[in-house]
Amino acid sequence: MLARMRTISEAIKEIRETDPQTALTQTALRRMVKIGEIPSVRAGCKYLVNLDTLFEYLSNPPNTADKSPPVTAGIRPVKEKIFT
Repeated sequence: MLARMRTISEAIKEIRETDPQTALTQTALRRMVKIGEIPSVRAGCKYLVNLDTLFEYLSNPPNTADKSPPVTAGIRPVKEKIFT
């Protein structure tokens, strides 16, 4: 079976054809692809996603309640500005 690879904008169009009332935006999908939530392949400067994998992810999202919040080292220092 061949993979149905689409660019992010093409994938959003297919999602909107399937569900016109979707709340998923192109920016949100791009963000999920860039951080690695959704597997993708780079083709030049574009990301290609497998539609079957994308629909599977959207149908059964991972449980995010199990993830702990990121640990920060504390308050970061701010460079002092001197006004004259």
